[in-house]
Amino acid sequence: MNGGGTPIVRQWVDPDGWHVDVRGLPPPQPLVAILRLIDGTPTLRVLTVHHDRDPMLLYPELTERGWVAERVAAPAGEVRLRLQPAAA
Repeated sequence: MNGGGTPIVRQWVDPDGWHVDVRGLPPPQPLVAILRLIDGTPTLRVLTVHHDRDPMLLYPELTERGWVAERVAAPAGEVRLRLQPAAA
């Protein structure tokens, strides 16, 4: 959280690609943060999303952009998705 008590979006890069942690953010902030990364990072090929709920509104937006989501193993209480461009 920042000084005003608002949760912040954490981003980092690991050997397996980019990560974004949107847990604790109220809607639509997680959706906006994820799409901003996808739309604004031309070199992005894999994005792991750390979320606290299943982002149902994200899936049609990904499809529209030619991306797919795969749910991956995560600790209890976390929804973790691996996003990447759809295979041609």
